Amino acid sequence: MNKQRQFYLILPDIRSCHNVGAMFRTADACGVTKIFLVGYTPCPPRPQIDKVSLGAETWMPWEQRKDLKRLIISLKKKGVMIVGLEKNETSEKIERLKDWKIDSDIALVVGNEVDGIAENILKLCDKVVHIPMYGKKESLNVSVAAGIAMYLISSKLKGQKSNF
Repeated sequence: MNKQRQFYLILPDIRSCHNVGAMFRTADACGVTKIFLVGYTPCPPRPQIDKVSLGAETWMPWEQRKDLKRLIISLKKKGVMIVGLEKNETSEKIERLKDWKIDSDIALVVGNEVDGIAENILKLCDKVVHIPMYGKKESLNVSVAAGIAMYLISSKLKGQKSNF
C-alpha cells in the first residue's frame, strides 16, 4: 500500500495578506498538508487573510517559523524533497515535473513578492523550477505562481496525468 505523500507549502517573507489568504485557499484546494509561514509573513487571524481565504485559514494546518534556512534543513533531515519556485540560470521549466520520480514528501518554497528566493536558500533546494512567461512581464503574482505549482505538484502526487 502506498503511503500518502505529505505536501508542504513554505511562504517566506510574503508581504501581502491578500497573497497569504489566496495561498491558504489554493493550498486547501490542492490538498496541501501544512503551510509554513516564515519570517514576517502575516499569520491568521487577520481580516485581509480571512477575507481572501474564505475560511481556509480556520482548517488548513499552519505553523509560524522564524528562520527559513533552519526549517528547510530540518525538513531535509526528514527526507522531504525541497522545490523552489524561482527562475534562475539552472531552474527547470515546471513542465519537467511530469518526468520526476517523487518518492518522498515534498515542500514547495515560493519567493517574496519583490526579491524572490535568496540564493543561499536556492542552494538548499533539491530542485528549482520556473513557470515560463510569454508576455512582457517576467513574473506572475506570487499567489498565482504558487497556485500553478501547487496544482501541478498535487496532480503528480495524486498520480493524475496532466496535459502540460
